[in-house]
Formats: sequence, C-alpha cells, structure tokens
Amino acid sequence: MPHKIGFVVVSSSGHEDGFSARELMIHAPTVSGWRSPRFCQFPQEIVLQMVERCRIRKLQLLAHQYMISSKIEFYISESLPEYFAPYQAERFRRLGYVSLCDNEKTGCKARELKSVYVDAVGQFLKLIFHQNHANKYNIYNQVALVAINIIGDPADFSDESNTASREKLIDHYLGHNSEDPALEGTYTRRSDYISPLDDLAFDMYQDPEVAQIIRKLDERKREAVQKERYDYAKKLKQAIADLQKVGERLGRYEVEKRCAVEKEDYDLAKEKKQQMEQYRAEVYEQLELHSLLDAELMRRPLDLPLRPLARSGSPRHQKPMPSLPQLEERGTENQFAEPFLQEKPSSYSLTISPQHSAVDQLLPATDPHPKINAESLPYDERPLPAIRKHHGEAVVEPEMSDADISDARRGGLSGEPEPLTEKALREASSAIDVLGETLVAGAYSKTWSYREDALLALYKKLMEMPVGTPKEDLKNTLRASIFLIRRAIKDIVTSVFQASLKLLKMIITQYIPKHKLSKLETAHCVERTIPVLLTRTGDSSARLRVTAANFIQEMALFKEVKSLQIIPSYLVQPLKTNSSVHLAMSQMGLLARLLKDLGTGSSGFTIDNVMKFSVSSLEHRVYEVRETAVRIILDMYRQHQASILEYLPPDDSNTRKNILYKTIFEGFAKIDGRPTDAEMRARRKAATEEAEKQKKEEIKALQGQLAALKDIQAEVQVGNIQGGKAAPAEALGIPDEHYLDNLCIFCGERSESFTEEGLDLHYWKHCLMLTRCDHCKQVVEISSLTEHLLTECDKKDGFGKCYRCSEAVFKEELPRHIKNKECNPAKPEKLANRCPLCHENFSPGEEAWKAHLMGPAGCTMNLRKTHILQKAPALQPGKSSAVAASGPSGSKAGSKIPTPKGGLSKSSSRTHARR
Repeated sequence: MPHKIGFVVVSSSGHEDGFSARELMIHAPTVSGWRSPRFCQFPQEIVLQMVERCRIRKLQLLAHQYMISSKIEFYISESLPEYFAPYQAERFRRLGYVSLCDNEKTGCKARELKSVYVDAVGQFLKLIFHQNHANKYNIYNQVALVAINIIGDPADFSDESNTASREKLIDHYLGHNSEDPALEGTYTRRSDYISPLDDLAFDMYQDPEVAQIIRKLDERKREAVQKERYDYAKKLKQAIADLQKVGERLGRYEVEKRCAVEKEDYDLAKEKKQQMEQYRAEVYEQLELHSLLDAELMRRPLDLPLRPLARSGSPRHQKPMPSLPQLEERGTENQFAEPFLQEKPSSYSLTISPQHSAVDQLLPATDPHPKINAESLPYDERPLPAIRKHHGEAVVEPEMSDADISDARRGGLSGEPEPLTEKALREASSAIDVLGETLVAGAYSKTWSYREDALLALYKKLMEMPVGTPKEDLKNTLRASIFLIRRAIKDIVTSVFQASLKLLKMIITQYIPKHKLSKLETAHCVERTIPVLLTRTGDSSARLRVTAANFIQEMALFKEVKSLQIIPSYLVQPLKTNSSVHLAMSQMGLLARLLKDLGTGSSGFTIDNVMKFSVSSLEHRVYEVRETAVRIILDMYRQHQASILEYLPPDDSNTRKNILYKTIFEGFAKIDGRPTDAEMRARRKAATEEAEKQKKEEIKALQGQLAALKDIQAEVQVGNIQGGKAAPAEALGIPDEHYLDNLCIFCGERSESFTEEGLDLHYWKHCLMLTRCDHCKQVVEISSLTEHLLTECDKKDGFGKCYRCSEAVFKEELPRHIKNKECNPAKPEKLANRCPLCHENFSPGEEAWKAHLMGPAGCTMNLRKTHILQKAPALQPGKSSAVAASGPSGSKAGSKIPTPKGGLSKSSSRTHARR
C-alpha cells in the first residue's frame, strides 16, 4: 500500500538566508519552506534523495502565496549523478511538468496545493523551477516552495505486489478464494489505497504531537478490524475524528504563538502557550478516561526550531495573523486551506515527453469527474491540472423540494438541530470556536426553521454584547457572524434570506458604531456579502430578486458604507456574456438608481467607469439591458454634456444606422434644445414646399405678363404692317443664324464694334454683368464672385464663408465678422439671390440679376453701371445700345472667352456655357 516516503535534500541551486531547502524535510503548520535567492537566475533546481529506491505514486507540492514559479519540471534517477557536470545530466529521466496558477484571483492570499499522480521508479527526484509569476508583492523575482510530499511503495515491494496480484487473478479464475469476502471492495484492501493521514494537508494543519497520536490510533484501529473488535474500532474511529479537530486547533494556536514571538508580544505568546497546554491536558484526560492513551502514544516528536512564518516583504506581514476564532481568515484562507482538505482525483497525470518509451509514461488517474480538454495542445506541452478546488466558486446549497423540507422538519422534532458533519465541522471550525457548536449547527441544519432561529439568536446575541467587550472578541464575533450571513444569503427559503439581511443591516448600522470598530470591519462586511447579494439579484424568484436589489441600494446609502465607495465598483464591472438575463437587468437597474442617488462626485462612480460600462452594455443580447444603458448615457450627458462624447463614436450617418446610437444622439439634441433629424427634415420639407408654392405663383404671374406682352406685340406688328414698316430684326438686316454676332451674351448689348477684340475689351471694362477679381485679376460674373473667391481664386485659401450672409470674408476678419453679427443674413438660394457687391437679397432667377445689376434702381455698388450712367448723356444716338427682343437667356455660347489679362474665370465660363 502506498505511504509517505521520507527524503533528504541533496542539493539546491541556492536559497535565501533562513529559507534553506532542508526546510522541506519538515511538515508542520509553522514551517517556512525553501525560497530562492533574490534576483536569481532561472531555472532553479532542488535534488531530493528518498530513503530507499521506490515507486512514486503521488507527488504533492504546496506553493507559496506569491513567490510562484510559472512551471515546475520533474526528473527521476536511479542513482545520484554528478549534477555539477552538465554532460551527465541525461542520467535524470524527465517525467513532465506542472504549471502553477498566478494567484491573481485570490489577491496572493492563498497557497495552492498541487497533487500529481505518477508512476515512476527511482531514488533521486529533481525539481526544476522556471521563471516566477510577476506580482506587486514579489519585488525580488523569487520562487518558493513551502512543502513537498512523496507517496509511494518500496520498489521491491511493488514488484512483489504485482506478482501477488497476478497470482490472485489466477486463483480467481480457478475458483480459489482464501480471503475474507466481507473485506472485498474496502479501501484498506486496495493495493493503491492512500491513507488520508499520509496526505500533505494533514501534516500542514495538524499539531505534530497530535498527528503522531492519530497515526498510532489508526494503526490500532486497523488491528482491531483484523481481530474483529468492531466496538473498539468504532471508538477509535470517533477518537481519530475528534483528535483531527483538536490537532487543527492546536496548530492554529502554535501559529499565533509564533507570530506573537515575531512581534515581540511575549504576553500574548505566554497566553497562547498556556492555552495550548490547558487544552492539550483536557484532551489527553478525555482520552485516558476512555483507555485510549498510554505511554507509547505520549512520546512527543522533536520540537521544531522557532522561526517566523512571515518575513518583511510578505503581503501578510503588514497585518497580524488572525486569532483563532476569526472565521474571516478561513474565508480568505479558505483560499489557503480548503483546496488541501477537499481534494479530488486529478483529471490526468503528468505530461510525458515524446522521446520517452511507453514503459516510462505515466498512467492516467481514474476520475469520476469531467476531464479537462487539453487535446488542442502539443502532447509535450499539455499542462497537468492541480487537484484543487477553484477559488471563488460559490457554494450553493442544494435546493430542497417541499417533501424534503417536510422530511427535514419531521427529523428535527426533537428540538435540536442535527449534528454537524465532518465537512461542516472543518468548514465552520472558527465560527464554532466563537459562537458555539449549537448555534452553528442550527445555521447548518437541513430544517429551515432551525436556520432562521440560529440567525435570530445571533441577532439577539450581538445586540446584547456589552460595550466594554475587548476589541479582539468583537472582531472575531463579527467575522464569524459574516461567515454565517454569507451562507444564509444563499438560502432558498425567503424567511432565512430576509433574516440574514436583517442581521447584516444591524451589524453595519448598530453593532459596528456601538462598539466603535474601524472602517476596516465595515469594509469586510460589505466585501464579503455584496458579491453573494448581487448573485441573488439574478434569482429565478422575482420576490427574492427585488428584495436583494432593494437591500443593496439601501446598504449603498448607509452613511457607514457610502464613504467606502465599495458597492459602485461592483456595479460597473462588465456584464459577463453568459450571465443570466435577470442578473444583467438587476445590475443595470441598480446602477441607474444609485447614479441618481449618489451621482459621480466622490461616490465610487466616475464618468469613465460608468460610460465604459454603459457603452459596452449597448451590445448586450437583452433588449431591456440595452435600453437601460441608453437611459444611463442620456442621464450622464444631462449632467456632464461634452465630456460624454469622447466615449461614443462620431455622430455621422454610418453611426446613426445603429438605432441605439441614433436614439442617443437625438436625445442629446433634445437635451441641448437643438432640432432632431426628424424635425430638421420636416423643416426642410416645409421650406421646399413653400419655395415651390412661391415659384409656381411667380411662374403664373410671369405667364400672365407674357400673355399681355404677346398681345401688345401682336397689336404693334399689325400696326407696323399696316404702316408699311418691317419687323425689328428684318429692319436691322440680321439673319437668324447670325443673330449672336456682335452681341454680349452677358448683358445683351449689341454693337458693330463687338468683334472678337471688341468683345474682349467690353468684357474687360464695360459689361455691367461682369467684374474683375481684385486678387487674381480674372474677369468673373458678379453673380458667381463669392464662389470664385472660395473655390477658384489664387487667394482662395485666405477666404472663409460666413454662415449668416454666405459671402466670402478674409479668414483673419471672419471671427470678428461673425461675432459682430452686422452682416445682412442671406436667404436660401431658391428664395432669393444675394449680391456680393451691395450685400442685398433680391428676387431669384437669372433675369433678376440683369434687373439688379443693370437697372437704375438696382445695385448701387456696381461701379461700371455708375460710370455708364455718368457717360450716358454724351453718347451719340447712333451708338446707343440695343438689346435683342428675345434676349440672350435662351442662346448657347461657346467655351471660355479670353480677356486681356487671362480671360474669364471658370465660373464665368460655366455661366457662359449655361446661357
């Protein structure tokens, strides 16, 4: 049968002072283990020699809480090689490696126990430690190992065992069975059975003296079973179970005594020593009464050397080690203890390098639990999972049906709750030390009424605690109470759940202020309960969801809790994709309500964390969650305006394709008093309809005027024909195909001097519809002067457009121009033309430009018109201008006409072509 194998440390690559590798040879609650030198080179190695050649069945490693190696490799050898000579390193055969957790989830407050099932023969075991996991506590980049345990068989015994197994198999098929069938199938008859007393967790949490007594009693129990003294065996079994609890308590006392010595608090150390001696004496007296203790069992093991547990630089050195009854450390140190005390078989064994033969490969361990899928990794790189309980897993009480509850009630008619199981005793041992086993048994009872009564009794006990009670006792009681409250918050019975909330509220608002405990205790209460409460907000029962959410909101507003700013930090944690719908909706609703109550000033809520959470929630699969996120963002914008925009995508057409962002940006517009897109579209539609209506009216009026003109023209032509006069075109002697000759297509003036050169001169100096750009000296139409200055002029970069008057203004003068608001606002292009010379609005259309620029009542700033009006009396009658009856508006012209200084601008050319 496999058992613990003793070993000695042969060599190590180095160690820090006071943390030699030889510490690994001792298993006790106060050992400090091996620690590598500061800023060492990697890898580090340790070589162990077992007391004899053996077949290793199981390895157990207890890692440090923050000096954690990323990977540990295992090598085995039949004999000790000269390890200083690298060329002889092949004498060690590689078994594989195991990866260690970085411990970030526990805040580096827990130690990880790795259990590895192997099957390898040898006498020397080498461990190679690779680069450490980085964290804020490990400032010297060290790796450490607190303890290692080797379980196996002597190699010769293993061979004999294999032979015996073969012989037994043959006897089985031959029908021969000399063994007692009553013992078949029991653990003690299995060749691969490993006793719990050989487990590393047993030695690391037991007082060494009590551990030795337990082992002796276990031997006696096996002898009693062989001799069929079952009553005696039963008594020994109960004594062993009781002594395990005694050993754990004495182990904690020893730890507290060592910590007191480390801090030079010798009064406390003396008190702990006396407490241990008194408790040990009482236990031994009870054992003697039952004839279970004799001189052989009283042989005490060698005392361990006195060394501090924690040294400077340890994150646990900042605060004193917890006193015995404190259950909170069992909660955080559950991260320390539970993984070791509740082991489960490993999913598979060590990874074997491909170069090893099939004989060397390690067999997988049987596992009733689901296996971890590591098939995607290369064979040699598959990590070995630890046999440990994952930190942070919620312990959910199994749901009970009505029949179960009624059965539990019938089972509890005796008036007392049922006794605690061994598992419950281990889990709640610290609470039992403080509150008593009766009260804790009630809290653990299967009958809901006992659970409720236990909480009410605890409520009464805390209310009646006198003011002068020592602070340490008050803190221990508080932490034990929080342990039971956490369990009760998970209860499926509403009355138990409500009783836990009542007790929690009393502790925060009355117990802590009454006894003047520090804010650390309040923070402990909140941090230990708020995750469980948030989980209950996702309960399937609507009543429990609402109760939990309302209590969280109420607790966040307690003056004792509000200043800690703890609850807001939990509410802005991103929603998990696999979280329940109810949980996500409750978290969003709580965030929205508490934002209104607390705001973002010194409350734990900030613009950054709220906006990042809300924007990420816009992608949640649940509509109600997205809708609440939109509401939160709008509320934040109402308070902080532009600071919110940097967390959102730009407001453009692509973004607005998403209906949520469209809703958000339209909400921003309403908050700012700006018209929304829908309102802008409605206004533009109304303006367009108004312009169309006005245009139709103008067309109708012009059509009426045109009809009247046609009538007058018809009358004049009839009169001319009767008087013997020709039509004007015929009178001028101009054929239709030469009608555009000698004609200015811009102003409509006709002159025989308008040859190609004459027209250029006319455009350059005299045409009333054109002007010269003062900046590039090009001739442009007055109607397109603004467009020319902004887009075509050589100096266009120096101009900007005023959004009020729509004219081109020098950029350096534009801010003052806009600020003064002295310009005449322009009307839409469909409603009016805008003159860049006199800055006035006038009726739309091409003909309106002629009337404005050439008419006597038009533009007063057209210098060419002023010059012509001054010269008009001096003109000879034969040189008077004539405008074609049909006008130039319907004619077609060629491309750009050159001018003495380079010709018309592009805008004029386009107008020319358009005409």
